Amino acid sequence: MVPPHHHYPPERSAPPGECGGHGRAVYRRRTRHFARCRAIVVGYGQFRAAPPEEAPLAGPDRGSRVVVVMGVSASGKSTVGALLARRLGVPFLEGDDLHPPANRAKMASGHPLDDADRRPWLAALTEWIRATAASGHGGVASCSALKRAYRDQLRRTGADLWFVYLALDRAVAAERIAHRKGHFMPPVLLDSQYAALDPLHADEPGVTIDASAGTAQVVGAALRAVCGPDR
Repeated sequence: MVPPHHHYPPERSAPPGECGGHGRAVYRRRTRHFARCRAIVVGYGQFRAAPPEEAPLAGPDRGSRVVVVMGVSASGKSTVGALLARRLGVPFLEGDDLHPPANRAKMASGHPLDDADRRPWLAALTEWIRATAASGHGGVASCSALKRAYRDQLRRTGADLWFVYLALDRAVAAERIAHRKGHFMPPVLLDSQYAALDPLHADEPGVTIDASAGTAQVVGAALRAVCGPDR
């Protein structure tokens, strides 16, 4: 058995011709929980849609997993979460959309949220996870989920919850934020995010991925972790 939480580094793309005269090597991973996981790993970390006849068969207790893509601001949660949901064929939720206007205004003014501010947001996210798991098709949500206490609350829904933690060095995050346009989260709040960050623990179901790699490599690593043979 694979432990509940492990580190999963992104893989590189295969150089042209590396797979030899037999064409591009195709490596299929069995899925255990996502009835709609329609991906085949092609070469090293590249993906294409799987034809219907190659799709995993649905079974009892499968297809209801909810994946939460977590991390600090600028770690790529929204981009990775949306692409992961598309590959899995499940709904995607941008967690920031659940913040009430007062929270967004507070953050935009350079003031970090406290636990009281996050309470209605966590309640809304908890309800979305509960409803999505009950629907039977699963889903993907992006949200910071910085504190263990927040993740514990989400797990109390009883859903099959799996966290993808996008780990990012502070210097890289700062550089990304400096070049980001049109986002309500100002760079000044980055320090408060790292101060609150409680990285994914070994006993929490999920995977830690180096978010400094390219988007395709990060999404590929997340997909392999979610759809691996022991998931």
